[in-house]
This record gives sequence, C-alpha cells and structure tokens, in this order.
Amino acid sequence: MRGGRQRCADAADARAIAQGRLPRMVFDYIDGAAGRETAAGANLSRLDALRLLPRVLEPTEGATLHTRFLDLKLAQPWGIAPMGMCNLAWPGADTMLARAAAQRGMPLGVSTAASTKLETMHSQSAGHAWFQLYVTGGTEAALGLADRAAQAGYRHLILTVDVPKVAPRPRDVRNGFAMPLRLDASQVWDFAMHPSWSLSTLWAGVPRTANFSGQAAFNRYASRAGANWEFLDRLRAQWKGPLIVKGVLHPQDAVRIRQAGADAIYVSNHGGRQLDSAPAAIDQLALIRAAVGADYPLVFDSGIRSGEDVVKALAYGANLVMLGRAVLYAIAAGGAQALDQYLNAVQDSALTALVQLGVCSPAALGPQFFVHTPANPPQHQESL
Repeated sequence: MRGGRQRCADAADARAIAQGRLPRMVFDYIDGAAGRETAAGANLSRLDALRLLPRVLEPTEGATLHTRFLDLKLAQPWGIAPMGMCNLAWPGADTMLARAAAQRGMPLGVSTAASTKLETMHSQSAGHAWFQLYVTGGTEAALGLADRAAQAGYRHLILTVDVPKVAPRPRDVRNGFAMPLRLDASQVWDFAMHPSWSLSTLWAGVPRTANFSGQAAFNRYASRAGANWEFLDRLRAQWKGPLIVKGVLHPQDAVRIRQAGADAIYVSNHGGRQLDSAPAAIDQLALIRAAVGADYPLVFDSGIRSGEDVVKALAYGANLVMLGRAVLYAIAAGGAQALDQYLNAVQDSALTALVQLGVCSPAALGPQFFVHTPANPPQHQESL
C-alpha cells in the first residue's frame, strides 16, 4: 500500500508481509514445525474441512461475543497462547501483546521462555496474564518459578506437559537456529538484507530468555520430562489459583488430569511443533469433550487463524480458544497497529459467524451447527 504499511486483513496477509520483513532464520523459527510439518498442515486443513450450516430469520440483534471462563467474564472467547521469545518477531512484541491484553481484557499466556520478565508482563497486561510453566532445570526449580509467578500476582497457571523433549524442527536445523543467536556468514547476509528488523533488534538488544540468569539460564533443549503425574500432584497442592494443563490429546489423559484436580484442560498438539505424526488437535477436541463431560472447562489452540476458526472450535467443545503464531505474523508485519488490525478481523469474523448461524452468544454453539465433512479436505502449504 503506497504511503504506508500494508493492512492485515487476515492471517494470510500478516504471514505474507512478515515473511518479507523477517530474516529467514527468524521467520522459520516462528512458522516452522516438526518433521515434514504434516501435523501443522493437518491442523489447518481439518479446521478448513469443517463446514458450518447457516440459519436464517433468527433474531440476532444484540449478538455478543461475551463469555465466561472459570472465574472470568470475558469480552471475547479467545486469548493469546503462550509463546517463547516473542521479541524475535519484532522488538517490543511482548509489550504489544501485554497492552493488547489489557485493552481488550483477554488472557495472555506468558511463557517460561518469554523474552520479558514475568513480573513485567503481569504489570503491563493489567493483570490479564497467565503464567505458563515448563518443568525445566529440575522440579524444585519449576516449583520455585510457580511461587515467583504467584508472588508477582498471577492467578492462573498453565502447566505444559507435551514437551518432555524438544523435537528437532528441520527449518531450525537447516538455518542453524540457536538461542542465544549465533550467526555464520550466510545468516549475516540474510540479516543485512532485512535492515529494518536487524537495526531495530540491535538497538533494542538481542532477545534472550528473561526469566533465568547465571547458572540457571534456560536451556531450550534440556529435558522437560519432569512434568509427570507426581509433579502434577505436587503443583496442584502448591498452586492455589486455577490450574490449566496444556498439551493434551488423549481422552484417557484428560480424564486422569481432571481427576488430579486441574481446573481446565488445554487441548493442543503444540501447533505441530512436537510430533509430526500427531493427530490434528481439532479432531481430538470432540473426543476429549465427550470424555470429560459437558461442563468441564476446555481451552484449545492449534490451527486457529480466523474468527470462523474460533467459532468452529467453540462448537466442537472448547470454552476458550487461544491464538498462536498468527499474532506474531501480525506483529512482524506491522507492529502494534497490524496486531490491532488482525485482532479486529478475528472479532469481526467471529461475530459474523455467530449471526450467520442464527445465535446471539458463544454459549449457544454446539456440534449441531456442522454439516458433513468433505472426504478430501483442501491442503495447505502454510504451517501452523
């Protein structure tokens, strides 16, 4: 667009613009997934294959996206998923996300591997941040980090359990991606060809994991297998607020997690970044809903790109949907302005979908709004 940045009408716009603005190594870190990226592609294609059947002449004036989740009243049934090292997308990305959460009153997942201190994120989000916990560096260190989050004012804790070992991601391997960043000649050239990102990042300081220091520095490839059933019991006894367990795909695991006292389950295949042969998360959502019953709170991510995707996930059994990579595409495409454009687009398309279905609130959604799924759903080139 002449005279200014391109507008982000949707996630595809944001991704295309981001790909042009970011060095390849950085874009691939955000965009890539495990193996041949089959699971990431399935997240997208399975959501796309779900067809919603509109209804007509229903009274939909005053339709709203307002919803309730656990102890919260929310203006919309979505939030931002926890993602590590967001400031790689653009300097200040964490702050942009926190301010958006504060302005919109939506949950913001703050990763253990965030590039901004968890205390700062809680403050900048006006208390809308939820802390996401990895069990890395030992169980005692993880419990200590949970204590630190509680002392900072966090009420909601997300325990991520689907990363006992970080999966190799071929794009990262090919690009030599590592944290902290280490550059060879080809990467230096790539960074030189993207001067806006490179100069802004140098000026702001190369992002690092901010919640660790010294000998306790975060090791991206360290084992996180300490997140086991025993640890869940210990964490449940320690954490006094709502506890959400993330990365669940198997209905039997979901039932056991509920029995262990978790307040909600977060259905996700980690955006296809862990097991390339994993099923599409949306397919498991319905199975887990059936296993835990109609009233147990479920969170969902993996493959969400639009407000219609959000509505599909809600109709399939989610109570709250989290937006992932798409928000980082938007920030890379145009900073806080593009993030705002993308979030507005999600809101507009979600509300439109509700009205098209003839309902006035997310609480009215259910599987009755789906029609037959095509035998050969469309395929995507894009990763989740």
